[in-house]
Amino acid sequence: MKTPWRRAPRAAVSGPDDQMTLTEHLAELRSRVIRAALAVALGVIVILAFYDPVLEFLRQPYDNLCQRRPDLVTNCDLFSLGPLDGFNARLRIALYGGLILALPVILWQVWRFIVPALHSREKKYAIPFIASSIVLFAAGGWLAYITLDKGLEFLVSWSGSDVQQAFQITKYVSLVALMIAAFGVGFEFPVLLVFLQLAGVVRPRQLVEGWRIAIVSIVVLAAVITPSGDPITLIALTVPLVLLYFVAIGVGHLIVRRRV
Repeated sequence: MKTPWRRAPRAAVSGPDDQMTLTEHLAELRSRVIRAALAVALGVIVILAFYDPVLEFLRQPYDNLCQRRPDLVTNCDLFSLGPLDGFNARLRIALYGGLILALPVILWQVWRFIVPALHSREKKYAIPFIASSIVLFAAGGWLAYITLDKGLEFLVSWSGSDVQQAFQITKYVSLVALMIAAFGVGFEFPVLLVFLQLAGVVRPRQLVEGWRIAIVSIVVLAAVITPSGDPITLIALTVPLVLLYFVAIGVGHLIVRRRV
């Protein structure tokens, strides 16, 4: 017996030939957004619960600079220049950290939303794509973190020997978060290249032939997305991206050849 208040289950969409209505698309998008938002909220709560260790972790590059160059930075404290600075810094750290912790869930929800537009042979790459995206984002964020003190040293040295450094906590936290995000997003570039090769948008041969244009584009992209703009950070992001560009071509070539 059918219960009157129960909604009939929606038919499964197995491929791009099975069309969803606009209402179904919007309902699906809302469901995915809500789940991603809940994951971010949970991540924010976790970061708030461990705020002090997280803050200590974020300021470690600054501490490294202070220990290595005491002649350049004499005061290693982070300053709050207003009554809301501490509160804003805590919220920013919690939000940035929550987004990072929720990244696996966000990527999964994005993939599940675009799955109906894919063929069955493309759906099997869901786990490898999501896993590689998480690993590459983490690798990019870690590279930004370990090179940040070198970038800070370059930037601070341009102030002059007679200038005393005093870092505002909100600006410092924003710089660290943006650097990690820029490197992490930049390292997702190879995943996009492999996906475009699988979708047939570009061919491995085209990417190999256009390597000169690709390298110039990578340099421009790295210069645009890095918030500090110093040459050390630019080189630290450009070199791995160039290497990953050719790795993505190789991976895409192997997968495409296996499918033929």
